[in-house]
Amino acid sequence: MYSRKCILVGMHSLECIPKIEDPNAALIKHQSSVHHDSLRVLEWDKLCDSVASFAGTSFGREATKEQLWSLNQTYEESLRLLEETNAAVEMNKHGGCSLDFRGIDVVLVKSAIQHARRSLPLDGNEAMAVAALLQVCETLQLNLKAAIKEDADWYRRFMPLTEEIMGFVINRSLVKLILQVIDEDGSVKDSASSTLKRSRDQVRMLERKIYNLMDSLIRSEKNEASLLEVSNVDGRWCIKSGADQLTDVKGLLLSSGSGRGSIVEPLSAIPLNDELQQARASVAKAEADVLSMLTEKMQMDLSEIEKLLNSIIRLDVVNARATYGLSFGGTCPDLFLPEGNDSSTSVAYLSGNKNSNASFPIKREWTLYLPKAYHPLLLQQHRQNLQKARKDVSNATSEIRRKQQGEIMARKGEKDIDLPSLDMQVTVLEQAHPVPVDFFVNHKTRVVVITGPNTGGKTICLKTVGLAAMMAKSGLHVLASESVKIPWFDAVFADIGDEQSLSQSLSTFSGHLKQINDIQSHSTSQSLVLLDEVGAGTNPLEGAALGMSLLESLAETGVLLTIATTHHGELKTLKYSNDTFENACMEFDDVNLKPTFKILWGVPGRSNAINIAEKLGVPTIIVDNARELYGSASAEIDEVITDMERLKQDFKEYLEEAQHHMMLSKDLYENLLVARRKIMEHGTGQRLRKMREISEAAAMARSILHKKARQLRASAIQSSQPSPADKSQHILAINGQQTMAEYTEPPMAYKSASFLEDIKQSQSEKSQLPKVGDMVYVSSLGRKGTVLRLEPSKDEIVVQTGNMKLKLKLTDIGK
Repeated sequence: MYSRKCILVGMHSLECIPKIEDPNAALIKHQSSVHHDSLRVLEWDKLCDSVASFAGTSFGREATKEQLWSLNQTYEESLRLLEETNAAVEMNKHGGCSLDFRGIDVVLVKSAIQHARRSLPLDGNEAMAVAALLQVCETLQLNLKAAIKEDADWYRRFMPLTEEIMGFVINRSLVKLILQVIDEDGSVKDSASSTLKRSRDQVRMLERKIYNLMDSLIRSEKNEASLLEVSNVDGRWCIKSGADQLTDVKGLLLSSGSGRGSIVEPLSAIPLNDELQQARASVAKAEADVLSMLTEKMQMDLSEIEKLLNSIIRLDVVNARATYGLSFGGTCPDLFLPEGNDSSTSVAYLSGNKNSNASFPIKREWTLYLPKAYHPLLLQQHRQNLQKARKDVSNATSEIRRKQQGEIMARKGEKDIDLPSLDMQVTVLEQAHPVPVDFFVNHKTRVVVITGPNTGGKTICLKTVGLAAMMAKSGLHVLASESVKIPWFDAVFADIGDEQSLSQSLSTFSGHLKQINDIQSHSTSQSLVLLDEVGAGTNPLEGAALGMSLLESLAETGVLLTIATTHHGELKTLKYSNDTFENACMEFDDVNLKPTFKILWGVPGRSNAINIAEKLGVPTIIVDNARELYGSASAEIDEVITDMERLKQDFKEYLEEAQHHMMLSKDLYENLLVARRKIMEHGTGQRLRKMREISEAAAMARSILHKKARQLRASAIQSSQPSPADKSQHILAINGQQTMAEYTEPPMAYKSASFLEDIKQSQSEKSQLPKVGDMVYVSSLGRKGTVLRLEPSKDEIVVQTGNMKLKLKLTDIGK
């Protein structure tokens, strides 16, 4: 059980120690094999390829497939992946912070890093790839800063990608240097160095000289001018003659052969060719010097460039997940982690969707809430077929238009283009959109048994749930409606018998049982188990018994959720003896005799074979005999199921009607609140208007009284004009105090005893003014109020009566 491992130091073996193999290694390896078999059955590899196709770089595509296929994330890692995907979705929606990296040749960048690490000179294309990487990173960072400057909330919405992008370290001088010395095609520019420019100028000059020399030599050979041509052999200019033709040109014979002619390097061209070779060598050395200089500059920032490359690949993976979800209308799932075996206990919950926390309390009763979920591969295939059909229509339309314009003549025997048929195909595909399924699993449910006819969609339902669970775990948005709640599964185990990709064929009952046994052995309290046609492939009675025992065992051992499809009617009865079981069936259209691919919850499926046979025209005697053989008890059960389906449909209609009335009641209640508020506002407005009118009338009355008083005083003054000698000082005793009043023309009324009494009474009333907190009577309203503030100097008082605060004159109140 052990192998020997030698520890070597230098060239000498110090010791050999036994390496003890982990006794659980084989078990873990087998468990991983069972898990991977389940992934292949669910076609998870195809989904990984589909998501990876949205990556912009080759390394990004490989990294995406590797990340999705591993499925070894912890719950916290899955939440982090969802947060990253959400941030990338927000960046795509923003538009100014695109994560499109298709302009980066990551292979060349990787090669440049390897060459620089080994101190080997870069290639020009590698240098341009590094410059493109740095430019893309700089542009992304600048765009992110601009978005945050415009609205600081983008910093939070782009988290956790914001910190990584803001942490980019970019050597702009290196980018500037590369663009100065390297051309777009990867060649070194003439301006890169003066030596390079001189060498290239010399090469061009020598090439012109040699070409002119060759041209003059060919022209001198008048008899054979038409058979001679200039040729280049290993960078040396020569003259090539025609087949079996000789030339009088003196020089070195480089090659000759029967039927192939000869190649001669003229003697006069040899010095020029030698000089040209030396000039080219100088050009190569000058280019190498420039590239070596770039390599040295790049080595100074090699670690930062490598970090940027790794960050771009990681962001490319995140963007692939986000773009896939946006392309197919995905929804961020509310991912939660059940604690313990009983999901009814508290759950550790954290949504990947920052805006969906409010929906969680409403759906706390569900372990799996997956409304209107699509099978991602079916949706992708439908989109591809529809795009191809539309492209065919577009091509056919263009072809017909060109033929009508006379550009293309119809070939003999060529079939005419049937455009209406192509249009009809597009219409059919548009109407044949994949049907979504609804999965609502209560927190008390451990096993769901789905029944229904063949080709009714049972297997697709299993795959849809399995793929949705793995997508949520991998940080992908689920292709479902806006509100999705999925538990975090540590693994998904699937036994689907219509696939032939398993290591053992599931077409045999023994292979089927072995696969189920492996699944049961390796599943945990946080696993999702999907079983297709459980108990099939053997005697129906024995298969049903095995299926019932297996499902009960899975429920008892604490598997988080098991979903099984079956044709065995006995499995439908488990719900009525075990609260952890739930029934569901695939709906069947009895009128059109075809499945609707919709799932009905809480209702077991019923047999349709005899009814279908009757509607298809099978003789009555055969149908009646079949019903008799099937048994009256089974017929009664089918009738009960039919009644249950009808009652459920009625209940659904009543529920929808009740919800409709509830919405109407809510609208009426809101309208009543609005009307009440308007009435109160109208009453308040009326009271204020009345008080304003009273105040204005009182002010007018006071103005009239003051006017009359002035008129009376004026008339009194005119009636008695006192002599100047009577002008004197008068001392009036009021309340024990003396007040000196000096006036020139006192009216007669001031001298009377009644006038003095009025003054004394007024002073007495002022001394008995109400205090803050006293109750006073407001004569204009006919109500009592509390004194809030008193201003004797202004002859004003502030009183609160009910909900109103009033500022009144002292004369307007009484005790």
